Amino acid sequence: MKRSVKTATISVRGPLFRGARQLRIALVGLPGCGKSTIFRAVQSAAVRTGALAGTRRAYDECAVEIGLDEARVIDLPSLRSLRDPESGDREALKYLLWGDERPPVSEHEPQGPPVPLAPPDVIVQVTDATALERHLELTLELLQLGRPLVVALNKMDEARDKGLHIGSKVLARRLGVPVVPTVAVMGQGVKDLFAATVEAVRRGVCPLPLPPSPHLQDSLVPLSNVLSVPEVRAAFRVPLHLLVARIGDGDHYFLDELRQHFPRQSAEVLRLRAAADRALPRPLRDELHADRHHRAAILAEAATRPGGVRERRNWRYWLDELFLSRRWGLAGSAAVFAAVLFVVFDVSAWLDSMTSARLVEWASAWQPQTTAGVIGRAVADGLIGLVGIVVPYMIPLVLLLVALEQVGIMARIAFAVDRGFHRLGLHGDVAVPFLLGLGCNVPAISEIGARSHGSERIVASLLVMFVPCSARSAIILALAGKYLGAAGVLAIFLLAMLVIAVLGQLLRRRYPASGPGQVQEIPPYAMPRWRPLLKETWLRTRDILTIVMPLLVGGSIVLALLSHVGADRVLNALLTPVTQWWLGLPVVLGVPLLFGILRKELSLLMIFQALGTFEIDRYLGAVQIFTFLLFLTFYLPCISTFAVMLKTIGRREAMFAVSLSIGVALLVSGIARFALEAVGRVLA
Repeated sequence: MKRSVKTATISVRGPLFRGARQLRIALVGLPGCGKSTIFRAVQSAAVRTGALAGTRRAYDECAVEIGLDEARVIDLPSLRSLRDPESGDREALKYLLWGDERPPVSEHEPQGPPVPLAPPDVIVQVTDATALERHLELTLELLQLGRPLVVALNKMDEARDKGLHIGSKVLARRLGVPVVPTVAVMGQGVKDLFAATVEAVRRGVCPLPLPPSPHLQDSLVPLSNVLSVPEVRAAFRVPLHLLVARIGDGDHYFLDELRQHFPRQSAEVLRLRAAADRALPRPLRDELHADRHHRAAILAEAATRPGGVRERRNWRYWLDELFLSRRWGLAGSAAVFAAVLFVVFDVSAWLDSMTSARLVEWASAWQPQTTAGVIGRAVADGLIGLVGIVVPYMIPLVLLLVALEQVGIMARIAFAVDRGFHRLGLHGDVAVPFLLGLGCNVPAISEIGARSHGSERIVASLLVMFVPCSARSAIILALAGKYLGAAGVLAIFLLAMLVIAVLGQLLRRRYPASGPGQVQEIPPYAMPRWRPLLKETWLRTRDILTIVMPLLVGGSIVLALLSHVGADRVLNALLTPVTQWWLGLPVVLGVPLLFGILRKELSLLMIFQALGTFEIDRYLGAVQIFTFLLFLTFYLPCISTFAVMLKTIGRREAMFAVSLSIGVALLVSGIARFALEAVGRVLA
């Protein structure tokens, strides 16, 4: 009987902007509008920075994924006005008009195009909702460029705090372009902004400039007639209404180019401008500026309602303040971090004592002497180790983090820490796997495989391997807390953070960031639902049965057989250069270190067996204990982690991960040993 396969159909609006057809989006705006904040909210870890030709004003550019579409986003320097702009503003305007395709009138210029990029497909103007009138003057000028335009109405939270209600729909209807409310510092509205930007290009409709006042139109018609000749328009390659506006404004660049290339039209233009100056109450340039200011004021007044509807400051407002604001965002993330630690060290520890600890106690009485019995005990140990990973640590942590995702908190944490992770070549959404790594590195790496790709997946997998999982943390707290005190525990965790930061910088060179930025969605808050919660938890933990369990059991059998045939003494001898010569540890600790690839707690138990006592300070000094703990902290977490890495990043990179972890463990613990011994000799 043939099984029926259900398929789902997803409608996709075309054309898709990908590959060679990817969009070019230019971000422009007045100083302080939040333009660069929006860029940072979507930027990739690989940002290309350059300077506008002939200036010191820098622009940033990177790739960004917008749903199924791809784009290059260019964050241009602040653009104050098109009215006789300064040098930097002039070059930004040239890019918006021509990109790297120089028009005939500028071919004689010695320097190249302002930016080595094709002209933008769409312009996004970021405005300040608290000072709307001033920003709308620039909007009226940008409408003349003949390119799709989208207006980001930013700082809406500050406008509400001032008692201003901005009608974005009213403004969009008056301007004839999409207007999207945003709060860039909190990531709110950013996804809608870029979705509207893609849709504006897909519709292929360029906005029409708003006409000036009737008395100015009469003065501009003669200028338009002179400048509308095909030769002039072909030379400048700009919309006629923009050329007329620039000439009417007395733009020095356009007037100079007109005089050099078209002296007859230039003389006629100067005569018409002089006639307009005499006919108008003020010079044409000043009249045009006053008219734009007046029309911007009317638009702002029509869209703004003082004393409008104030947002109710309910629990949603205060949660956003905690997780998304610049002041409290990291503090909110730290609070979730603390909650995860509570689950790891309290709830998970209790579950461990009720499950795997009792199984270990039950199996400890079984001391087989035959080969078959040894294999049976090894299988039991492997399964007990599996229970010890899944029940106390994996399931509670995954349930907690999936619930936080459904509530909407994890998306806010990802936004808050995104900029910090960029320094490691990663995006903020890997914060979830890093939190998972505090419980167990296995689900953390599985989560990385689902969330990322390319070099970001490899770097994140390698770094999360050095996050102290619950097993390693338990050993640190048990030994360092007892024999080294709080200072020893803190030193080990701080060293772990330092190693992750340094390795992140080094791995960026081996795996240059090439992935695009992401438009992170800030979803509305919602209560978690049990059925999707359990389903997602199963999807994230099912690999443990198919991948981890066979290797865990198999590794347990191999090591048990080595010990059964007396190979442990040989292994201790072979590991002498590592244990005694480099780490300064007793030779008998070689096998306990090796057994750490199954579960780190096995190393702790085997230390007691190897030394024949639970009071290890009788045989190990403080420096030796510290060195031993450092090695276990950075040494490959377990064979389960290696198994998941094989699937996530491939054999080659998984083997590199093993080499990296062993190398870092040896380097850091060895250097710490020799440094502490040197300090001890000095103090003695």
